[in-house]
Amino acid sequence: MAVYTKINNNQIKFIEKKYNIGKIVNYSGIKKGIENTNYILKTKKNKYILTIYEKRVQKKDIPYFIKLMSSLSRLKVKCPVPIKDKKGEYLLNLNRKKGCIVSFLEGKEKEQLTSKDCFEVGRNTAILHKAAKKLKLYRRNSLSINSWGSILNKIENKINKLSKNLKDLMKDDLRDIKKKWPKKMPNGIIHGDLFIDNIFFNKGKFFGFIDFYFSANEFLSYELATCINALCFKKKNRKYVLDKRRSSNLLKGYQTVRKLSEREKRNLNTLCRGSALRYLLTRSYDYLNTPKQAIIKIKDPREYIDKLNFHRNLSSFKDYS
Repeated sequence: MAVYTKINNNQIKFIEKKYNIGKIVNYSGIKKGIENTNYILKTKKNKYILTIYEKRVQKKDIPYFIKLMSSLSRLKVKCPVPIKDKKGEYLLNLNRKKGCIVSFLEGKEKEQLTSKDCFEVGRNTAILHKAAKKLKLYRRNSLSINSWGSILNKIENKINKLSKNLKDLMKDDLRDIKKKWPKKMPNGIIHGDLFIDNIFFNKGKFFGFIDFYFSANEFLSYELATCINALCFKKKNRKYVLDKRRSSNLLKGYQTVRKLSEREKRNLNTLCRGSALRYLLTRSYDYLNTPKQAIIKIKDPREYIDKLNFHRNLSSFKDYS
């Protein structure tokens, strides 16, 4: 979530006329995240999220995201529900961009997850995967391993100011990860971006997932690799290191619902390295290219340099579990 596109009172009035949500008494931009522009809309009775789709979201993919959230909600997966307007349509036009309004999910992110929280995140991730198996939806992962070389080519050499020879190191890692990347493993719809700010807790308990705009068909265990990177590291002596209690509980929680195959376990380290490289690449690109006028907190790529280096020294499933 972020704010690239600014809206005004006239556009708020347009939304009020278009939807049966009541009078909007307040609205404010959400600074977290990097993908789309998001606002909280407050009416006298409810809260909603207005999302305006930005540069990385292709128009042809938007119906997929809306159908996915609507369908998962019907399957009892806690997530935002897209709201129809008075004509029964989901999309609106604001500043020549597409947008939609979704229900507000109660609760909020936790600043730091405990190992018990990670167990619940793992369990609910597996519930999400099993529910999504029932859906006849497909979207190619636009940020799969096949896209990483193209992103790397767009990153200027000045990224080396963050870390010596960083671009060459990313090239070396990409070459090695591609050689080791598995060909066939259990595949399905994943959330694709299960970072701490996309996981909500209410009264101390897991409550739901938000922000499905990276969702796609991918290896199911790649989701776990992303979760390990996003949720299971801690800072020690100014470096990010794996908290094995958290990663172990995440994997245990997941396997209470869906058992991992031996092939998935064998390839977990490669997937963790790949996920770390993917976020290092996109964060490096955004670090150099985010518009100055965007109301956004730019995420530091250096965190993922540490994580990539850490995975490079691991190999087996037991290193995580």
